[in-house]
Amino acid sequence: MICLLFDLDGTITDPEIGITSAAQYAARKLGFDAPDRRAFLDFIGPPLRKSFAERFSLTPEQAETAVGYYREYYRPKGIFECELYPGIREALEKFDALGYRLGIATLKPEIFAVKVMEHFGLDKYFRFIAGSELDSSRDRKVDVIYRAMTNIDYAYPENTVMIGDRAYDMEAAVEVGIRRLGVTYGYGTEEELIRAGAEAVADAPSGIYGALRKLFIK
Repeated sequence: MICLLFDLDGTITDPEIGITSAAQYAARKLGFDAPDRRAFLDFIGPPLRKSFAERFSLTPEQAETAVGYYREYYRPKGIFECELYPGIREALEKFDALGYRLGIATLKPEIFAVKVMEHFGLDKYFRFIAGSELDSSRDRKVDVIYRAMTNIDYAYPENTVMIGDRAYDMEAAVEVGIRRLGVTYGYGTEEELIRAGAEAVADAPSGIYGALRKLFIK
């Protein structure tokens, strides 16, 4: 049996408008000049506190304030300013029909990830949706992956695959000891993903199944 752990932002949904608009809103409330929301594309994926701290040289306390401002926008509005990548629903339907165990492993707060999956009617495909905590107590991708695997009750790393669009997805999977499949239709490049440990790469949701076959059928 194969277990697939999907990242969310940049892998299942394109969250660009919601995340960049929320980050721009927070930056302005902090007093920084932020005329273009697309300047915050690199906020898609990594932990927010880290992104704010590094971008604006903030203390941990200031970064926490920035996250609070971010959520003033994101919680009521930005969370649904996203769209599914073309073909991802069909890919999930196929994996479900094949009997694969599916889970989500995302650094988006778990409460938000569940709402997004319910919004699109995709929650029915996943045995568990694992994410970070609002208070930053689970801000490492490694910890999120372990949470997903534990709650899916699947302890066979050789048959578990992390599917994501950024280097930290692959690096965390390497640390956990599971298989790695990168996708390039999100926000990472093939070079970035392979350098971080991806064993195969798909350039569209429709290509994930073929890439998985390369991992498991030699």
